[in-house]
Amino acid sequence: NYERNCVVYTGTHDNDTTRGWFESRSDRERKRVLTYLGTDGREIHWDFIRLAFSSVANTAIVPLQDVLGLGSEARMNYPSRASGNWSWRYTPDALTDKITARLRILAEVYGRTSTDTPKAG
Repeated sequence: NYERNCVVYTGTHDNDTTRGWFESRSDRERKRVLTYLGTDGREIHWDFIRLAFSSVANTAIVPLQDVLGLGSEARMNYPSRASGNWSWRYTPDALTDKITARLRILAEVYGRTSTDTPKAG
């Protein structure tokens, strides 16, 4: 239910990762999500990335933690919590060629590469 001129995202720095969020849901809620997505949930983060990329929103944002399929341990921030925030760190070896290729394919399939962007003027 997005309009073209908007932003879709799988998450922000203030909420859990997609996988962490999904794993914390009740069985009933998880089943409803899986039914809606038509998936088995083994790669729920990729299911949500695909959902975001396939939307009509002209901008899609996916936190790196979701691209990497990380759980709650990689959550960036807990609003109103005084300590323990912003401690997750990316390591260069985490983003593999396989993950990069998979993300590139989705970007190409859904027209989200720089070559798909209309030129101004």
